[in-house]
Amino acid sequence: MSATRQPVSEGPEPDPRKPEARESGTRGRTRRAILGAAASVLARDRAATLADIAEAAQVGRSTLHRYFPDRQELLNATVVDSFHVVEQSVAAAAIDQGPPLEAMRRLITAMVDVGDRLAFLFGDPRVLEEFSSCFEPDLSVPTAISLIERGQAEGVFDPQVSAEWIQQMLYAVTYTGWEAAAKGLLPRHGVASTVIRTFENGVTAQG
Repeated sequence: MSATRQPVSEGPEPDPRKPEARESGTRGRTRRAILGAAASVLARDRAATLADIAEAAQVGRSTLHRYFPDRQELLNATVVDSFHVVEQSVAAAAIDQGPPLEAMRRLITAMVDVGDRLAFLFGDPRVLEEFSSCFEPDLSVPTAISLIERGQAEGVFDPQVSAEWIQQMLYAVTYTGWEAAAKGLLPRHGVASTVIRTFENGVTAQG
């Protein structure tokens, strides 16, 4: 006689605002799909509805509400998740290794790869003003500013302008590349190379 199988309880839903709320399996895939869709949709249209996000995530509106009861919960979780996605992409680029110019090219490629997340986070200043306190950065991940300063010290990037200025230019050119692709003005596969060429023409030290 076979034993009766007992249903497995999934337990309480993890708090979507916390970085450790990383489910596995179907629930994890659904949650990640919703967060990715939210960042992508809201990056292009800040007034997008939950129904728009659910459609982009290919889930029902009721499913979205099971994971995120209201818009505020979804926004909080999308901000935190987007910071983590960007942080992980930058960490994988290992920008503290190798010559500064090669490291910068890896950084730009990494940023372009998560362009929707960057556009969501930085396209509207209110997002950072209202929600940045939800995220605690990993201080072990090298920053763009540290790479720029290293490049200036080695004579690769223009020392006549501040590292902060170069960083703002980096973000602006990357955002412009993402926006051009979003509008169909630039093929997605050509964004990284275009941004790299534009950035290097503007900030590399002249011999």
